Amino acid sequence: MEGEEQKKLKGETKEKIVQIFKDFLTSVAKLDELVAVGGRLLTGFQQGLEFLRRPPINMTSKLIESIIKANETKRLKSYLQAGCIKSHDSVQNTNKLHTSLPGLRNHLIKVKSLLNDLESLLEDARAALQTANEHFSPLLDKEPVDGLDLQESSGEDEMAPSPLREPEVTDYAALMGIIYSMVKQDYVMQDKIVASLNLKSSSGELESYCLMWSLRPYINDQIMHLAWKLVP
Repeated sequence: MEGEEQKKLKGETKEKIVQIFKDFLTSVAKLDELVAVGGRLLTGFQQGLEFLRRPPINMTSKLIESIIKANETKRLKSYLQAGCIKSHDSVQNTNKLHTSLPGLRNHLIKVKSLLNDLESLLEDARAALQTANEHFSPLLDKEPVDGLDLQESSGEDEMAPSPLREPEVTDYAALMGIIYSMVKQDYVMQDKIVASLNLKSSSGELESYCLMWSLRPYINDQIMHLAWKLVP
C-alpha cells in the first residue's frame, strides 16, 4: 500500500476509534450517575430499616425515669406507648423500605443495559482494529496502554500520557477493555449487595454495603483519569 493511502487509512481508523472511545466514556459517565442514585436508594433502605427497629427508651435508667416523671405530659405518654416512634416518621420510613428495594432492582436493570452498550462499543472498536490490521500490520505493532509513558503529575495522584508520543488506536481500545472489566465487576458487586438485602440484614452488614457501594473498590481512579485525558 502506498504511503499516502496508508496514512489516510490510519487517520480514518484513529478518528473512528476515538469517536467510539468518546461514546464509550459517555456511557461510563451515565453509569457513574446511576451508581450515585443507587447509593441513595441503598442509604434509604438502611435508614428506614434502622429507624423501624430502633430500640425503645431505656426506662431502667434513673436519669431517663426522672426526666420523664418531670415532664409526664399526655403527648409524652402517647409517644412512649407508640414505642417512641412518631406515626409520620413510621409511615415515611416504611415507605422507604417499600420503594428502595424495587428502586435498586430497577437500578440494576439500567446498569445492565448500559453494560450491554459498553460491550457493543468495545466490539465495534475491536472490529475497527481488525479491519485496519488486515490492511497494514504496523498499526498494531505497539503495546497498548503499557506503551504510554505514564508519569505522576506533581502534587496530584493521577497519571498523564507523556508528550513523547501521541496515543495509538490500540491504547484507546485497551483502555476500553480495562474500564469495561472494572465497571462489570462493580455491577456484579452491586447485584450481590441488592440480592442480600432483607429485613434481617444487620446494622454492620448495611453499613458495609453502603461503604463498598460508595468506595467502588473495583474502579481504578487513575485509569479513569487517564482515559478522560485521552479524549481530544
